[in-house]
Parts: sequence; C-alpha cells; structure tokens
Amino acid sequence: MSEFFINFLILFQESAPWLLLGLLIAGIMNVLIPMDVLKKHLGKKDLFSIIKAAIIGAPLPLCSCGVIPAAIGLRRAGASKPTTSSFLVATPETGVDSISVSYALLGPFMAIVRPIVAVISAIYVGILTLFFTRNEEDISKATETETKKSCCASKKEESVKEEPIAKEENESCCSKKVVVEKSCCASESPIEEDKQISWVSKAVDILKFSSGKLLNDITRWLVLGLLVAAIIKTWVPESFLIQWGDGFMAMVVMALIGIPMYICATASTPIAAGFLAAGVSPGAVLVFMLAGPATNLSTMGMIRQEMGNRTLYAYLFGIISASIGFGYLVNWMVGRWNFEVYQVASHAHEMNESVIYLISAWLLGFLMIKNEARKLF
Repeated sequence: MSEFFINFLILFQESAPWLLLGLLIAGIMNVLIPMDVLKKHLGKKDLFSIIKAAIIGAPLPLCSCGVIPAAIGLRRAGASKPTTSSFLVATPETGVDSISVSYALLGPFMAIVRPIVAVISAIYVGILTLFFTRNEEDISKATETETKKSCCASKKEESVKEEPIAKEENESCCSKKVVVEKSCCASESPIEEDKQISWVSKAVDILKFSSGKLLNDITRWLVLGLLVAAIIKTWVPESFLIQWGDGFMAMVVMALIGIPMYICATASTPIAAGFLAAGVSPGAVLVFMLAGPATNLSTMGMIRQEMGNRTLYAYLFGIISASIGFGYLVNWMVGRWNFEVYQVASHAHEMNESVIYLISAWLLGFLMIKNEARKLF
C-alpha cells in the first residue's frame, strides 16, 4: 500500500505544474480572448475549424492533465464539439518537448512520425465527432443556463409587438432616452468603466476563474484519474505488457492499458523506449504513445460532462482506431524501408524533486483543499 501511495504522490507532483499551466491558459482565454474571436475561428462545425484546432494544439506544452482545463475554457468560450475534440487529441499527444525527447530516445524516424500522426489523428477524431454529433445542438452546458432573455430583449420584444415607435421611445430600457438615464443595459459612463478595467483586475479575474470554478469542475476526475494511474503503475507488471510482442493483440493491449493511464507525451517516451528494448514492436509502442496521453479517466469524464456521451464515444473510437491503424503503418514502413528505431533501456521513474514541481504540487493541493472546504462550510 505504501508503494501505491508513493506512486500517487509521484504522479500528482509530476502533473501539478502542467495542470496549473493549463488552468492559467484557460483563465487567460476566458478573460482576455473575446468570445467572438474563438467562435469565429473554432466555433464552426467544419473541417477547416477542426484542422485549425489540431494545428493550434499540437505545439502547446500541455500534457494529458494540463489540456483538460484549457479545453474546458476553449469549449465554454464558444468552440464547437468537433474542434474541442481535435484540440484535446493534438495537444497532449505531441509538443516541442516530446519531439526532442523522442529524437533522443527513439530516433529521428519516430520523432518525425509522432507529431505528424498526432495532428492527423486529431483531425480524424474531430471529423468523427462532427459525424456523431451532427444532429445535436452544439451549446456548452456552462452557457445553457445563461440563455434567458435579458431585460433589454424582453422589453424590446414587447414594445415592438404593441407600438413599434412610441413604446420603444418611452418604455424600453434600451431606448435612447433611457440610455441617458440609469439603464439595466448601459453603464453610467463608458469612459469611467473603461478606466476601471486595468491589467491588475484582469489578472485577478484570471486567477479567480482558474483556481475557483474551473478547478472545482475537474478536481473529481483529476483525482480519480491519478488513482487509477497509480493502481496500474503499482499492480500491473511490465511483463504483462511486453509479453504480447507484435501484432494486433499487442496494439489492442497497449491501447487498453494506455487509455486509463495518466501520462504526458514526454513521460510516455522513456516508457516506450523500455517497451522497445523488451521486444515490443515500434507500431505497438506508437499506439501506447498516442492513446496514453490523449485519454485518461479525467479527460473522459470531462468530455462526458461538457459535451455528452456521443462525443465521448466518437473520441474513444477515434483514438483507438487511429492509433492501431497508424501502428500498423509504422510497422510496415519499418519493415519496408528499414527505418532505424532506437532501443535504449527505460529510465527509472522517480520523484522529481525540482523546486518548481514541489511548489506546484503544494499549491495545487492547497487550492483543491480550499475549494473542497468552501463547499463543506
């Protein structure tokens, strides 16, 4: 049991800085990026928006934990389900840091193939989501309760129905006369309001959103995902994975093991190198490196909560089918053209004692406990 607890702490500490970074990015998107901009580029349900989401997400330095709050912020800012799914796949599967590690441990072939496959997989999952949810109304659950009519809309509708000119001038809270007075739809002075909005207040809003409501929404799934990952790390022996070697079953096992794991693209690379050294095929290793970072219980719980069951089914089917398909392609390419794939020994996975990781873990734990205590009391 002590080994399980240590593994849980290791996973929590390693994910903490990336999770905090994801929360910060989500807060920045929520406060600084106008909703109209995100809706314009990622709000449409078409192929071009899906491709843009994949290209935007691929280079971001976010892992499977950090992408969750960033994707929630993107979704709640107006991104469609297909584009959010594409972003969720491309972002954790690759990144600048994971490409460099892949080059060092797996060789140039895998370093080139990995980001290309990640972007194509993201586009594929986005298209599947588009197909599965084509008959659904694409409204974020966070904004469903905010679609009530404002006093402007309700009174203006009444004025248009009864007396289009007279009522609009005298009774509507949005009429020109009322704008001069105190209206529920206009501020006393737009100039004074602009002066009050400073960078300090925006920074406070970013931190409040990131560490408050957004963290609250993902805490349950985050802890559950880390617990499952610690269970797998503690009680699933490495021999269980490497005994399958090559072929379809090896890829299926790698996908099924990778799906609930809580691991980022960079951290999955030395593990993949260990599998290669033990005799697992390059294609099966690629399946692990794609399915592991892109899926875990936290991500699946967030998808179900924010976008519904159909999106979750499309997401899982897309990840599994794409990773296995590209796994076969990589095996064929290695056999056909004799591309070199390094086989180095896996590095030991120990507690990262960097000051940044330690401070991040303490800060994240404090914020989670504070939010839970606020709920109780």
